[in-house]
Amino acid sequence: MIQLIRGFRDILPDDIQVWQTIEQTAAALLEDFGFREIRIPIMERTEVFARSIGEDTDIVEKEMYTFADRKGELITLRPEATASIVRSYVQHKMYASDPVQKFYVIGPMFRRERPQKGRFRQFYQINAEIFGVASPLADVELILLLSTLFDRLQVDDVQAHINSLGCPGCRPAYRKALSEFLADKDEALCSDCRRRRGRNPLRVLDCKVPACRETVATAPAILDYLCADCRQDFDTVQSFLNQLNVPYRVDRRLVRGLDYYARTTFEMQTGSLGAQSAVAGGGRYDGLVKQLGGPDQPATGFAIGLDRLAEIVGSRQPGQPGKPALFVAALGQRCQNEAFLWLCRLNLEGVPVEMDFNDRSLKSQMKLADKRKADHVLIFGEDERRKQSVILRNMKTKEQVLLPIKGLVEKLIEKIRS
Repeated sequence: MIQLIRGFRDILPDDIQVWQTIEQTAAALLEDFGFREIRIPIMERTEVFARSIGEDTDIVEKEMYTFADRKGELITLRPEATASIVRSYVQHKMYASDPVQKFYVIGPMFRRERPQKGRFRQFYQINAEIFGVASPLADVELILLLSTLFDRLQVDDVQAHINSLGCPGCRPAYRKALSEFLADKDEALCSDCRRRRGRNPLRVLDCKVPACRETVATAPAILDYLCADCRQDFDTVQSFLNQLNVPYRVDRRLVRGLDYYARTTFEMQTGSLGAQSAVAGGGRYDGLVKQLGGPDQPATGFAIGLDRLAEIVGSRQPGQPGKPALFVAALGQRCQNEAFLWLCRLNLEGVPVEMDFNDRSLKSQMKLADKRKADHVLIFGEDERRKQSVILRNMKTKEQVLLPIKGLVEKLIEKIRS
């Protein structure tokens, strides 16, 4: 028997209803906020991610699925969506007609990391991105949107954690202070952090190794090094979150695992997933559009871990298998052939109907209809065919009525929908 590749999984029909509920709720909310859906390819040239995410990150160094195509060009399965959306925004010059654009994406990402609870090598995200808006109110809008989405999904133990990562003007002073703090900490750091602390010390703050996290617990906080503009920007975010009654916590240790973030950054954290507490995260990435060849346009966005969110929602609102409005119990080949045409017409009218094609007895078919939790059963055998009628049974009240075959589909629609 052929097995799944490690770190990949099937999302089975019993789970799909929860996923669809999340996706439909998110899409409706995003569109209410003015976002439009965009669909991007799952493969890009490797440089799209190496240049944007950062070559010192775990994603680029260890986790990307990268290979050479037949021409020797390096291709990568997308490990995240933001870089691809920026690439599309730049390539198609969407900024030319109006630099302010709001997009969302729902789909799979790929990272070759260690599989664990809630974490897979093919995983799914809901991304939202805002281009062309420098105001911190765009960051507030995203945090409000996330808070509202979780509220609508009845996920109540989620709180926004926010921080500022400063800007290119104030970050050098912080990098210097952090580098000095880490200078004599090599023995306490993992090999990756020892290598990175010279080139990009902020990467050490994002390390998940417990010893490294303990080591940086007393490190300087970037909030103490913000310039006046970044401080005002971050104060504005907090002020409007307060006015909108969005609960949040200022988290001085919060950084994101991608190099393109600056100024406001945030995560939605929950206690429902154990150590993997973040179910969504994002922030501002004002320099990325220019970095990927476009004009100097500000941008901000977020990504929701759909696998993790589905795990939380599914544990509280288990999906129910879809049940048919009508089950057709046809006895014998001639009755099956005629009933099949009714089934097709009803399905095309949006009425969920199922039928048994295995020529079982009426008793067996009634048991099957009960198992499928059908609302009604249509009984059609040779006696009914000769009389040009059918029996419609209400499975809840057990009431049975006789219906003529002439005009049957219309009568069934009327009865089922009444």
